Amino acid sequence: MSESTEPENLEDVVGGLESLGEENGEVSLGDALDAFGHRSFSPLLIVLPLVEISPLGGIPGFPTVLATIIALIALQLLVGRDHVWLPDVIENRKVDGRKLAKGMHKLDKAAAWIDNHIGDRLDWMLKGVWPRIAAHVILLLCLSVPPLEFLPFASSVPMIAVACIGLALLVRDGLLLLGAMVLGGGSMIFALNTLLSGSGSG
Repeated sequence: MSESTEPENLEDVVGGLESLGEENGEVSLGDALDAFGHRSFSPLLIVLPLVEISPLGGIPGFPTVLATIIALIALQLLVGRDHVWLPDVIENRKVDGRKLAKGMHKLDKAAAWIDNHIGDRLDWMLKGVWPRIAAHVILLLCLSVPPLEFLPFASSVPMIAVACIGLALLVRDGLLLLGAMVLGGGSMIFALNTLLSGSGSG
């Protein structure tokens, strides 16, 4: 994706990242923003949670760092910013381009399947206050991540919900958004129980 192109579905996101990896030895978050357009909140709300779901999510402290970045993006969505802003120290973080392209290539078929089964449902949930309600839910999900780090890969549950919310906003699927928020509510209850159980045993 040589020019800034607003993605319309998951295939666009995966294909765009794959192209970036093929064209560059290293790819930064800033490169992705340039490729997708700084007005594209949804791709970051999909990609960053997927990074946490990967084996990197098992690194102590890494899920909380990602949750902090995602919360910053959600806060900007909440206040109505028209483009994504991230500190230079975050934008300039780089990954190996070949590894990125290889990883995205493995997702091609899954992305195509998902795109064929979602979209254009309950579109009224993507209007008015609903995107900001979704941003509130994302912020709460990010808050639930730190206590879940005490359990192996448990923080992936709220991150899956965040990725689904980002995907719903991208393809304008209100039914998926509703399901993602229900999943998010369940993960927050799980996080609260985990926190209370930990404090009770201590």
